[in-house]
Amino acid sequence: MEIRFTKEQYEDLVKLVYLGTWMVNAFRTDDRVKKFDELEQYILSYFKEFGLKQSIIYDNDLKEYFVAKELEEGELDQYIDDYNNDNFWDELIYRLARRDLIREYGEDKVTKMTWQERLEKEAPFIEKYEEEFEEHGIERIEAQG
Repeated sequence: MEIRFTKEQYEDLVKLVYLGTWMVNAFRTDDRVKKFDELEQYILSYFKEFGLKQSIIYDNDLKEYFVAKELEEGELDQYIDDYNNDNFWDELIYRLARRDLIREYGEDKVTKMTWQERLEKEAPFIEKYEEEFEEHGIERIEAQG
């Protein structure tokens, strides 16, 4: 089987593969998902055929391909920053809402709720935190103790 890409499509594929591999392996050390690293290396290995000599670098010592610093620190880091920011607020809101739902109804009762019931009862807590963080960010979050 053969798949054909334009130069622009290949460049977008490189970006997607980089971002996907980053998401899966960014916080891993000894337990990296090697199949994604290998696929990334395979995709990057075609950089010369697509004329992307400025976007991808081959390190002879490490015997690996890397996305060039300019591409990584520009567009790709911006996607990662946007993702991290959105994910932070989403996680914070939903974890606090779930905590408050459990405090209100008890863990046993919450686990027995249907997903519709849980969603309905959790919605006011979600809205409360969305409004709080939209208006004040993290300014009013304080540690107790």
